Amino acid sequence: MLAIEAIQKRVLPRTEGLGLERVGIRLDVQGAVPVDTLSRTVIPNIYAVGDITNRVNLTPMAIREGHAFADTVFGGREVTVDHSLVPTAVFTTPELGTVGLTEKEALKMFPELDVYTTHFRPMKATLSGHHSKMFMKLLVDRRSDRVLGFHAIGPDTGEMAQLMGVALQLMATKASLDATLAVHPTAAEELVNKRQLSRQHNFSGY
Repeated sequence: MLAIEAIQKRVLPRTEGLGLERVGIRLDVQGAVPVDTLSRTVIPNIYAVGDITNRVNLTPMAIREGHAFADTVFGGREVTVDHSLVPTAVFTTPELGTVGLTEKEALKMFPELDVYTTHFRPMKATLSGHHSKMFMKLLVDRRSDRVLGFHAIGPDTGEMAQLMGVALQLMATKASLDATLAVHPTAAEELVNKRQLSRQHNFSGY
């Protein structure tokens, strides 16, 4: 989702005046503090979490990184944070919700990719006369049937992205979505009713 990527790229860490260079921490070109998977800087007793590291600039991620730091340093167990699976929403009109890989990213790692898309008007909008429409995309690895990404535009897609984040975390398959009973009439039922492929990448037949 280009809108989400653009918003995140405009957020720059505010590290000026902290004197980090004087203790041996060199900032990157955007002014962020480089850290490893445990949020450690190059100085053993200095850690950094949240937007100052410019990894994923979202409040829930900063909270998750803070918890992981506390568990690692004070809890006696190393805890890392997954920065690759991040449910995200842009609360505009229309709303955007996304989680998982984009189509371009998925093709690099899973070249045998199935793409399911749908563009429709929700039933509640049809009955009320509202003009709102929906667009949804599901990305599926053809070899494993694993769902790799969900992207949508329309009402309540942020809510959908949150729940699809759970499904992707559990490595849900397209078959498991197909086997799930739809809640009718909802827009989200399209997620479990998608049967018609929109396109297949690198399909060689059977």
